[in-house]
Amino acid sequence: MGRSVSYPNGAIVAFTVLEVENDDDWDFEYEWLREDLRERAGQAFPSLIAHDGWRGREDRILMRNAYADFGVSVYAGLVAVWIVERDDGAYWDADWRTARSPRAQRWLSQIAPRFDALFGDYVCLGHMSNGEGVYAKRVA
Repeated sequence: MGRSVSYPNGAIVAFTVLEVENDDDWDFEYEWLREDLRERAGQAFPSLIAHDGWRGREDRILMRNAYADFGVSVYAGLVAVWIVERDDGAYWDADWRTARSPRAQRWLSQIAPRFDALFGDYVCLGHMSNGEGVYAKRVA
């Protein structure tokens, strides 16, 4: 069964590619990609601060704020850059005292167009029955 790049459920996702000409350069290129994404996200959304963590086994958190996790997932050169409402114990503990989830959803809906414009080079057209995604380069 085929598959596509992973990203957290409910995430706003933008797709791009990681082109690595020499397999020996994979770690360097991936590290460069992570730093570039952190820098661009930090400039665009100043409330995000550096954070190193994981959501599941494949989705790497690069930054977060009080409402959301910003991260990256890579599969076979396809990169999903995503932002999604936080889903950790500290977030839900704080939400229990003062509802954060509605504010998080509002903030995410406000930044969605800018997020897609900043990070999306490809658009997902859909998925085949075997799980493989079909993507097209975004027209400028």
